[in-house]
Amino acid sequence: MERSTTTPDAFIATLPEEQRADVATLDAIIAEEMAGLERVLWEGVLWGGTHQRIIGYGGDRYTNRSGRQVDWYLVGLARQKDHITLYVNAVDGGTYLIRDYGSRLGKVRVGSAHATFRRASDVDQGVLRELLRRTRNVRGI
Repeated sequence: MERSTTTPDAFIATLPEEQRADVATLDAIIAEEMAGLERVLWEGVLWGGTHQRIIGYGGDRYTNRSGRQVDWYLVGLARQKDHITLYVNAVDGGTYLIRDYGSRLGKVRVGSAHATFRRASDVDQGVLRELLRRTRNVRGI
């Protein structure tokens, strides 16, 4: 995946109305909590071979398993076909932060570094803000 020339706002404007409202709500929360950090649209093929468009907040550089330096985002927000995905690429004590917050985050399914849900209203906004603040303090993977 690479940084896109399309702005996050232009991307959000292209979404169907129902999806646009949910993504815009979450984007506003994340952008507020990540204020001062990069906010950019990432586009391209992600693991699994699917083409993705992800709003990334907070540029980060890490070394992947093969030893290569990779530019990535600290927090990502993606609208998938049937759900929304929140990526949190921050680790504390060897555990991805999203796993620490998953049980409190609301009606979500938690993976190793992400949570999926259907609507913005499925997420407890107070817990999301707490997770984002901690993510800013811990930083990346």
